[in-house]
Amino acid sequence: MSLYADTPKNLTISDLAAMKSAGEKISCLTAYDASFSALLDQAGIDVILTGDSLGMVIQGHNSTLPVTVDDMVYHSRSVAAARKRAFVIADLPFASYATPEQALANAARLMQAGGAQMVKLEGAKIDVIGFLVEQGIPVCGHLGLLPQSVNRIGGYKVQGRDALQAQLMIEDAQKIEQAGAGLLVLECVPAQLAAEITVRLNIPVIGIGAGAACDGQVLVLYDMLDVGTGNRPRFSKNFMAGADGIADAVRRYHQAVKSIQFPGPEHSY
Repeated sequence: MSLYADTPKNLTISDLAAMKSAGEKISCLTAYDASFSALLDQAGIDVILTGDSLGMVIQGHNSTLPVTVDDMVYHSRSVAAARKRAFVIADLPFASYATPEQALANAARLMQAGGAQMVKLEGAKIDVIGFLVEQGIPVCGHLGLLPQSVNRIGGYKVQGRDALQAQLMIEDAQKIEQAGAGLLVLECVPAQLAAEITVRLNIPVIGIGAGAACDGQVLVLYDMLDVGTGNRPRFSKNFMAGADGIADAVRRYHQAVKSIQFPGPEHSY
């Protein structure tokens, strides 16, 4: 039973931190429009991420790189308008946070015009994170596979497999927390490493392809509904199989995360 299943107000970052403290898993899915936002909200999903993954699943690009701040504001606003309970996070897209000042201007747009309660950015951008937090912007960090850096790292690969990479990721995670971030996403990280980072941090850690020990799980909505033009990632699962419809599939996902039935070993590294 969720601590905040029947709350009449939007969840806050404090609520998510309390869920971590209580050992309750946090369910998260992406959404990019009002209809899916309302459906996820009604199913009990705790966090809705308006991700720059929309570049691939909505716009048809082969990466997230073409997504603009205008795109993110438009989709985040649509999502925020339709939900009543879920906590809304919006991605800062590629090249929109090269400096602290640029990050602040774009994060402010995502919150003021886009209705987001928190912004997410990739990598250990400690100076940017610290500056945003000082200005009152809640920040979610993102380590492991960084889709915006896919050209630099040479493709979509699991990160943190060797000891040096793993140690650097642990240190980066701690620095991100110390800079004031309120959440951290770990993507395509070995389950053992993700478990260690989750234990070491006081802030909630949300995994995607990072094992079941994280404080919560996120998937791209279209992947878990088995919809799209590309292959479904190994770490995802088709929740439409055996479901009565989309709403039932989302409820199944939510329940599977809460009961630690997802992800299984076959969805982890």
